[in-house]
Amino acid sequence: MDIVAVINYKGGVGKTTVTSNIAGELAFRGKKVLLIDTDAQASLTFSFITPDEWDEDYKSHKTIKTWFDAISGGHNPRDLKEFIISPAKVNGYLSRKDTGGRIDLICSHLGLINVDLELATLLGGANLQQSKRNYIKVHGKLRRAIRDLIDEADYDIVLIDCPPNFNIVTKNAIIASEKILIPAKPDYLSTLGIDYLQRSVNDLVKEFNEYAALDEDEDEIDPSILGVLFTMIQITSGQPISAQRQFIAQTKRLGVHVMNTYFRENKTIFASAPQELIPVVLNAYSNNTHSDVVKEIEGVVREFQSLL
Repeated sequence: MDIVAVINYKGGVGKTTVTSNIAGELAFRGKKVLLIDTDAQASLTFSFITPDEWDEDYKSHKTIKTWFDAISGGHNPRDLKEFIISPAKVNGYLSRKDTGGRIDLICSHLGLINVDLELATLLGGANLQQSKRNYIKVHGKLRRAIRDLIDEADYDIVLIDCPPNFNIVTKNAIIASEKILIPAKPDYLSTLGIDYLQRSVNDLVKEFNEYAALDEDEDEIDPSILGVLFTMIQITSGQPISAQRQFIAQTKRLGVHVMNTYFRENKTIFASAPQELIPVVLNAYSNNTHSDVVKEIEGVVREFQSLL
């Protein structure tokens, strides 16, 4: 089972669009996909279930916030599998197409943003050694929970949608992951933080592994950056406009892998998809532009799979 974190420091880069459409296409190809939404904005959650459904059925007891709340309260959380739901609309579509794939989801919660402060209170200790052990316990919690899930579930891949920051919840997601996908818009602000994100991940891995050496039950981690996937590309004459090509070239010079495929800019097609609860890549073609967008997403997923 592959475990991939999807993250960028900058918000508004199309992270949710990337995650939901990669999940949709993988499920269409017969893969069993688990999505874990750790972004307090819960955009991925509301791309598959309605706010009313979330409010009535899941908000109080079945989100990743409830799982983290147990930890910050000093308790062992319930098994991660107890928080998994199967969004009806997208899975109904996949079932009718007889793809053999499915998309399951662990919802986020708008209050997740407050969890970080509560988790931080667990990081102290009577001495340095105790503080380091507490660090491992708090930051490695999601990793251990996903490992337990692997033993019981038949997922092919887990995609973790991360918030645009580097807090304890985000660190849990990265420590739990084997690969990191960075969606980015080819502009100054969106690409500015990619180098900083790489260095932050390297520092986190170094710190976690140093502390993990004190715990015989904890293995070292080695998550690697799968690549940068550019989004909101404006096409002219079959290629990104020159202003965007400049930032793509600049990112390649950072030494990070840049995917050859991309998501193009199209507010009309992408904006309505979350409300329909079906990713764009699974929708029927309404025109030639829609067809081109779907073909491009299919290309992204082929390249994504080749990099796993």
